[in-house]
Amino acid sequence: MRKSGLPPTAGDEQGPARRATIQDVAAAAGVSISAVSKVVRDAYGVSPQMRERVTAAIEQLGYRPNAGARAMRGRSYTIGVVLVELTSPFQPEVAQGVSDELEAGPFQEIIVTAGSAAKHAKTRIQALLDRQVDGLVVVAPWIEVDWIEDLAQRLPVVTVALHGPARHFDTVVDDEHLGAGLMVDHLVGLGHRRIAHTSMPAGVTRRPFALSHTARADGYRQAMRRHGLEPEIITTQYSEDGGYEAAAKLLAQPEPPTAIFAGADIAALGVMRAAEERGLRIPDDLTVAGYDNIHISTINRVSLTTVDQSGHLTGSVSARLLLERIAGRTQPVRYVVSPSLVARATSGPPPSATVPASRHSTAQTKSIVV
Repeated sequence: MRKSGLPPTAGDEQGPARRATIQDVAAAAGVSISAVSKVVRDAYGVSPQMRERVTAAIEQLGYRPNAGARAMRGRSYTIGVVLVELTSPFQPEVAQGVSDELEAGPFQEIIVTAGSAAKHAKTRIQALLDRQVDGLVVVAPWIEVDWIEDLAQRLPVVTVALHGPARHFDTVVDDEHLGAGLMVDHLVGLGHRRIAHTSMPAGVTRRPFALSHTARADGYRQAMRRHGLEPEIITTQYSEDGGYEAAAKLLAQPEPPTAIFAGADIAALGVMRAAEERGLRIPDDLTVAGYDNIHISTINRVSLTTVDQSGHLTGSVSARLLLERIAGRTQPVRYVVSPSLVARATSGPPPSATVPASRHSTAQTKSIVV
């Protein structure tokens, strides 16, 4: 026999399966429909006791709010999460942070990838708008900032990894200058003087705004010059193949660097592959370092020296800020994640025969585009 007050379930002799309604939840919890609505919306003025009763009824009945009906009332309780790609391990970590932060409330995330072409990214965002999402978390947007500012005046927006003075949207960024500086200081402390860095093209982002890879390159340059060393930057892609191509160029030079600081861990893996193919031992012959502290960096076989910026925390904070925006906050917030150096097995002193005396250099940054 079915318990009184509960909707029929699959296989129930009294009828076919029926989706639980808000009325069912209200009856089971012994509260009004408006009280259930407040709990679902995480609205102000709900006592802990009422929240507990309604939540228990929701779980017991398997109630899921009807997204279509909510959209007709002006809210869909969905949030769009726009990534550049899924092949970069750091960005899924951010998305997981968003998902975990939303888990306890009524909002659900919709994750899409937008690529690095502005036209394609705008199309994917427009598709989310057509589905009436209540807000957007946009990770490393390769889109004109003016376009984002215009969008943010119509819909709550939080960006990740976009530095600059936003007016209408919130930003969550890592302190890239500090992170890059920590890595350069570490490598110089080990005795390295020829330290190369891999970065990416600036894209459509223009100063005073900058994406994370540009900010990291800025921090690298500043730190190298602070030590009286000449920066050398290879412009490629944050990918395993991009790191491999950058390392191939660098290691073919008459005086190759003794340390390669890749702008992302995924690129550092490509650097390691290129070095091993050439018979170089890491770190005895070449030190390799990255940025992001993705999970694979922690595996003993890799044990990559890197900079940790906590992708999960970044996603969690982004979701919280977006919920504040949805609730009515209009003043822009800039949240800065503090990075930390994680020294592992891929960094060590340079081969003694290749360590020149430290020298002050006033030369311009040496740049190579792969």
